[in-house]
Amino acid sequence: MTLFLVAMLVVVILILIEIPVAFAFGIGAVMFAFTTGNNISFLIPHGFKTASGFALLALPLFIFAGLLMAEGGISERLLNFVNSIVGRIKGGLGAVTVLTCALFGAISGSSSAAIAAVGQIMIPRMVREGYPAGHATALVACSSVLALLIPPSIPMIVFSITGGLSVGAAFLSTIVPGILLTLLYCGLNIWFLRNNPDIQVDAPLPFAQAAKGVAKTGYNAAFALLMPLIILGAIYSGIATPTEAAAIAVIYAIPVGLFIYKGMSLRSLGAVTVRAVTMTGSIMAVLFFLFIMSRAMILEQVPRDLALALLEISDNKYVILLLINLLLLLIGMIVDDISGSVLAAIIFLPIINELGIDPIHFAAVVGVNLGLGNVSPPCAPMLYMAGGVSKLSLDRYITPTLKFLCFGHLPMVFLVTFVPELSLFLPKLLLGY
Repeated sequence: MTLFLVAMLVVVILILIEIPVAFAFGIGAVMFAFTTGNNISFLIPHGFKTASGFALLALPLFIFAGLLMAEGGISERLLNFVNSIVGRIKGGLGAVTVLTCALFGAISGSSSAAIAAVGQIMIPRMVREGYPAGHATALVACSSVLALLIPPSIPMIVFSITGGLSVGAAFLSTIVPGILLTLLYCGLNIWFLRNNPDIQVDAPLPFAQAAKGVAKTGYNAAFALLMPLIILGAIYSGIATPTEAAAIAVIYAIPVGLFIYKGMSLRSLGAVTVRAVTMTGSIMAVLFFLFIMSRAMILEQVPRDLALALLEISDNKYVILLLINLLLLLIGMIVDDISGSVLAAIIFLPIINELGIDPIHFAAVVGVNLGLGNVSPPCAPMLYMAGGVSKLSLDRYITPTLKFLCFGHLPMVFLVTFVPELSLFLPKLLLGY
């Protein structure tokens, strides 16, 4: 246990001094293997075998689909459709941002992709309409983590594969928390801006004219709106596995972007492909070293030792859940959502099983916690990415971010943790879990 903690401390220090995450985990994994006397030549094949699994093929395909969506004009049509519904109320453009991030999550499954696609369009638009730039940045950052909760979530795929759980059940476990958090962020955004005199809002349209506008933008966004329905319908009808559904998403997004919305050319398709390969390569490098470290941890019985250590503190499962929530929050602050989901499955699932807590319920707990960590200082990878899009210094958007987190995300963490039916309702209803 001590050697593992030292290895993790080394990883954290390397990440904080801006060593690439893959190299940080690689150094940590090799150091832990050698100090514990494990043969690295035995551990490396395990890393290759796990990383090359069929189910994990969904990860690069969903990344590719998300980038195609952003490049092909699909995300902009989603924005216009949502804007036609709620854009004419004070704070409505912020609600458009939140809802579009949720819809984007239902297609790409990636928080960083949501920031790149939605943030680049919505932050400048909100600022033009009188929103404080810090508020707009914070809203995009906090809303981006809805992609962890609205399936198909890439971190949930990785968590399920690492933990040997049903991917479909893990997907369903986060839908209700994701919808509730979406509505909560929309409400908080409107409440925070209720007295802001600078926000420009167009006058409400007569019902017939508003309905006509919704119908027009809905028609223009029809192919974009069909995409999540096709993906999730294929998965939950049993027609396709999540990996096959990801391939369908790519096959669907290419002709829509090229020939229907015409937001993408053959040249830009090539550039998107290169970006998808580069992003996938960096993620797979991290996962490869994490899988090596996980094997070494299992051989050294680190998860069992950690479970015993926590159980010595208290045998009350709610106290243990609070401690695990705190540790998940710290993990989410330090590493990205995908790396965090692997660590959560490796370290905490044995403890959860020991306590008799449903692992699918725990999948939802992991999703909301990692989302909170990804936008919580000091590390906050998604928060800084949103700041990079808006080109603001941290002091401009840290206060609104903390307001969203304290009044929105943090209460949802406690709700999901201590009300299991929120996450288990849909798996029981649709899968007979």
